[in-house]
Order: sequence, then structure tokens, then C-alpha cells
Amino acid sequence: MTTGVRRRMGVEERRQQLIDVALKLFSDRSPQDVSIDDIATAAGISRPLVYHYFPGKHSLYEAAVRRAADELSARFVVPPEGPFSSRLLLVMGRYFDFVEEHAPGFSALLRGGSAAGSARTDAVIDEVRRAAYEQLLIHLGHPDPGPRLALVIRSWVGVAETTALNWLEERSIPREELELRLVHDLLALAAVTAAFDEETARVFLRVVEREPADGPFAELAGRLRVLVPGVFDAPDGGTDGDVESDGAVEGAP
Repeated sequence: MTTGVRRRMGVEERRQQLIDVALKLFSDRSPQDVSIDDIATAAGISRPLVYHYFPGKHSLYEAAVRRAADELSARFVVPPEGPFSSRLLLVMGRYFDFVEEHAPGFSALLRGGSAAGSARTDAVIDEVRRAAYEQLLIHLGHPDPGPRLALVIRSWVGVAETTALNWLEERSIPREELELRLVHDLLALAAVTAAFDEETARVFLRVVEREPADGPFAELAGRLRVLVPGVFDAPDGGTDGDVESDGAVEGAP
């Protein structure tokens, strides 16, 4: 007869285990409703041992949020190759991979942070949004946007967050459909602003000119032409996207 012996973990390995456990617990319940005893039980260790690695529940929560934030931020980094819409669709696939594979961490990051009421955790969440914002501008080839274009990108990051959180709750729409819709949403948001802002018009017209005829942006433009005939066609045989002197855009996508 053999007796099972619990393997002793190293310091860093144990810390990572506790962070994993915390991410799951903090996503299922409000951080205020999770005790150190809950964390210790889920990890299979004693309460004093949890305190040996983290001075308190809040420090463990902050470490868990940081882990989720670092992983999520990395999903927005893809090689700057190919059309912008294809890169954005790749990013959305990587983003939803994280959402699906690490749902507890994602929920803890975007919902738990506010509930915890910590300025540090709120700052970490803002870092994720900033990372997404900066990566999108890199892919647009326009790292220093004016206020209107900046608002388009920040608004879209918020739309992506809300879409992912709603999908986790309901999953009533296939994730592939949502990934493509978010690519379309960015172009739609940009098109509205481009109609009145010359900078946004120039940036996105340059992007659209490089899009393939069978790409996501072309698909959206084609559907909109069917929905509103003539609106997205170039007037008088001219080229799409001529920018008028007052900053308005004629034939903007």
C-alpha cells in the first residue's frame, strides 16, 4: 500500500497557483464576498500559507488582475502584415480566444476591478484599454491622432469590451460573427466621423484603398450599397473619398 505525498511547490509556482485560483473565485463572486479561507480551500492549502505569499486578499486580487491584463494586452499585438481589416480580424480572433479560454480572468478584469474599488486595479484596466488603443493606431499607421480620430478608436475599444462581456453571458450569436461585426463596427464608426473630420477621412480612405476586393471592409461597403443604393457610389464618375476644402468628405466609405 502506498501513501500519496503532496508535492511541495516552489515560491513562484505557489504564487501562480494562488493567482489562478483567485481569478476563478473573483469572477464568480464579488471580491468582497471571497474570503482568504475560500482561496485557501480552493488551493488546497492552509490560511496561514496564503498569507505567507500575499499580505492580504486585496494584494492577491491585484496580482490576479495584473495577470489577466498582461495576457489580454498581448492579444492585440500581431505582425503589421497584410490589409488592416485582416489584421483586425486576427486580433479579434485572439481576443475572443482569451475571452473563451480564460472567461473567469476576463470577467474579473473588466467587472471585478470596479467592484474592488482599488485605484491600482482600475489603473491596470485602463492600461489594457490604452494598449488596445495604441496597437490599433500602429496598425493604422497613425500613432498621433487628433481628438476626433482618437475618440473613434477609444469608442470602438469600449464596444469590443461590451460585446465580449455580453457574449460570455448569453452566447446567442456565434463568436465568429461577432468578431467580423466588430471589424465592421470600426469602419462604421470611422465613416460617421470621416464625413465631418478631414483627418479621420484621410486615414481611413488610405486604409480602404489598400483593402482587397474580397476583404471584410469591401463586404460591408457592398452590403451598404444594397441597403442604401447610390449613397456609397462616387458621384459623377469621380473617385471615392475626394476631400473638400472645408474638411467634409465626398463619397467617404
